[in-house]
Amino acid sequence: MRDAEILVGYDGSTDASVALNWAVEEARHSGQPVRLAYVFEWLTVASWVGPGVAPGVWPDDTARRQVEDLVRRAAADATAANPGLRITGEVYDGPPALVLQECSAEAGMLVLGSRGHGGFGGLLAGSTAVSVAAHAHCPVVVVRDGPSVAAPAGPVAVGVDGSEPSLVALGFAVERAAQRRTPLRVLHAWTPGPGGAAGVPDERAAVEQALEPWRRTFPELAVTVDLVPTSPAAMLIEASRDARLIVVGSRGRGGLAGMLLGSVSQQLIQHANCPVAVVRER
Repeated sequence: MRDAEILVGYDGSTDASVALNWAVEEARHSGQPVRLAYVFEWLTVASWVGPGVAPGVWPDDTARRQVEDLVRRAAADATAANPGLRITGEVYDGPPALVLQECSAEAGMLVLGSRGHGGFGGLLAGSTAVSVAAHAHCPVVVVRDGPSVAAPAGPVAVGVDGSEPSLVALGFAVERAAQRRTPLRVLHAWTPGPGGAAGVPDERAAVEQALEPWRRTFPELAVTVDLVPTSPAAMLIEASRDARLIVVGSRGRGGLAGMLLGSVSQQLIQHANCPVAVVRER
């Protein structure tokens, strides 16, 4: 769904604004429209508290209008700064994670801040981001505010372990790197066996085989392949230090069938130093 819109989970928080900026930058390269989605959730039947608005009694039309105005102004400001893009906003009702998951069925990509309003300071990634990444129907990009949000000149990095989700992630990463005319770094973790590094040629050959059709499609794309003798999570978190985007499949080769989001994906959402894209086949 290349031409489908980029959906941004937006609640007026700093992390949501950083996510919006990332989505707009993506849209500049892809030409996709951007839609802000604010999910308006009444926490109790007695009162509601949200960003930028005073506590109200349900149903509070004033709070609803304030939220709509917040989204409208955010979309208008983003449009004014990017006149060639189509940026709109919409307010939804319901539990944020569930509503965003439903909306993702028609989106080309869903972009979230790592934590929104109501997040606890000790949590690096909020429950909404983790839940949506586990259940969304489209690729999910989680962006965190901070000094190491992304390395502008860094590569797009992707973890490949031969599993189907990782091959889907590879395709997503190749397209992002080609759009930006930036290098692609393909990472493969391996565990040395009794023979030490004797199995490296076979491991590298498998990665190169997966890359071969993409090299033909994008012959101008600079690609490096790194085989690292460590755990996948440690390898990818370290790679995120100088990457502009780290891409991973929703589950790797060691994932259990019942797990919608693998442990490596979860650790990256929590600890990566740059935006993380979690990709699964539709």
